[in-house]
Amino acid sequence: MKQIIYHGSDHVIEMPKYGEGATTNDYGRGFYCTKDLELAKEWACGKGTDGYANKYEIDLEGLSILNLNEEPYNILNWLAVLTKHRSYWQKSSISEQAKDYLQEHFYIDISKADVIIGYRADDSYFSFAQDFVSGAIPLSKLKDAMHLGKLGLQIVLKSERAFGAIRYLDNELADAQTYFSLKTDRDRLARQKYRSFKTSTDSLDELYMIDIMRGGIDNEDPRLR
Repeated sequence: MKQIIYHGSDHVIEMPKYGEGATTNDYGRGFYCTKDLELAKEWACGKGTDGYANKYEIDLEGLSILNLNEEPYNILNWLAVLTKHRSYWQKSSISEQAKDYLQEHFYIDISKADVIIGYRADDSYFSFAQDFVSGAIPLSKLKDAMHLGKLGLQIVLKSERAFGAIRYLDNELADAQTYFSLKTDRDRLARQKYRSFKTSTDSLDELYMIDIMRGGIDNEDPRLR
């Protein structure tokens, strides 16, 4: 199965190189893409300068694809992967214990995946994840928060096989005057919506991180469904 994907960057990338990229990205080192051209242009202008949406065709046939947004996985599996790779988290005692708990009970081995599909913890979305880990919001609000800015899912090429399965097609210029503003507005709106429901009253049945730890909850627990 072939798909069109885009990678936003400040320069044209005709041949993405396996083994490059920061280890502190959401899913570690890899090539981060999206199926949404407009989002790729926003990411390309993330520093306020013009960029490019690089266009590729990827042949997914025969590749091992790990989709963290499909069963049997849940948002805590995604969060455990995120805490493994993203370097900055609050230093409160609950956050430190929560990261350890997530690693022990919800981390999944992503080393065998050629491609990973999952949320993008971009700007405000990383702060939403931090709020849950520190105990400020329940699990239900974290799930809702990840859809506020309509970022969709990112597609991450992780293996040498995956890099060999893409073909560069073209690129489109991303004008910072347009797309940096769109990116900023998207983040601002997401934060605005988040503030409004963060302060709304929670029911007694809500699960906070401390409840998950005290209850010994793991992947198979029905309370996560």
